[in-house]
Amino acid sequence: MRVIETIEGLRADCDAARRTGFTVGLVPTMGSFHAGHRSLIAAARAETDFVVVSVFVNPTQFGPTEDLSAYPRDDDGDAATTREAGVDVLFRPSVGAMYPTGTPQTIVHVAGLTDGMCGTTRPTHFDGVCTVVAKLFSIVGPARAFFGRKDFQQLAVVRQMAADLNLPVSVVGCPLVRETDGLAMSSRNAYLNPTERAGAPALHAALVSAADVIVAGERRPAAVVAEIAANIAMQPVMALEYAEVRDAESLRSLEGPGAELRGSFVIAVAARLGLTRLIDNVVVTISGTGVTVDAGVRATTDGPQPVANP
Repeated sequence: MRVIETIEGLRADCDAARRTGFTVGLVPTMGSFHAGHRSLIAAARAETDFVVVSVFVNPTQFGPTEDLSAYPRDDDGDAATTREAGVDVLFRPSVGAMYPTGTPQTIVHVAGLTDGMCGTTRPTHFDGVCTVVAKLFSIVGPARAFFGRKDFQQLAVVRQMAADLNLPVSVVGCPLVRETDGLAMSSRNAYLNPTERAGAPALHAALVSAADVIVAGERRPAAVVAEIAANIAMQPVMALEYAEVRDAESLRSLEGPGAELRGSFVIAVAARLGLTRLIDNVVVTISGTGVTVDAGVRATTDGPQPVANP
């Protein structure tokens, strides 16, 4: 595995790989790897010939009061993980390499999809994400890029950005990965104190409860959101930031007078436990054959295992 810190070095390696007939896979990350990251790397390794993993804690996607300075970092552990996984290049640029003029003068903004959900409380977040991802896509060139579905809105935004800008990158969505108790894996889980960590699986449990009422016949989006809010209200360490029901493809809100659930939609939530912000989601599909729920996979010693439908 090569560790590259320069844009020119990464671009040269990717171009050389393609000249030999290799397909390039990119896994953009902010490091501090957990099983969710490892599943993305495994998908890239299985589907492409030359795998690049980037580790860059991107300052432009953090708000002024957010956790940039405290964000978990584990350079040695990340290098060991990527080496063990058979990654070809670990790209670790400095902030100066990615933003040589300081604050970038060009910002990439995706309208519409960034409204609501995480965009409400983090209004500059997706501009930072899109700007850095557009730069990574430009550096790497034609490739397949792998993103987890835990950040469901982010996945939709990045996919739209790549299409709108005609970037030669296919964006691949990979399953959300959970701890054995249901908590969606996140580097920010490391912030949780023991009491908060014990209560954190309630976020997934609230989504399961919402899916249960849909399986039982509920079709009103407002009732589904109310079910989540009622469950979270019973948790002394958790405060609900949002619960929304959106179309799984367009992210169009499905809430409103007379709205009725049908087809595929995502139920997305965010909550705070102390100073820690967590997000989660499930994708529900209502069809003529019944209701199916995609809640992701659980990380086990035997590899990722699908989470059973409610």
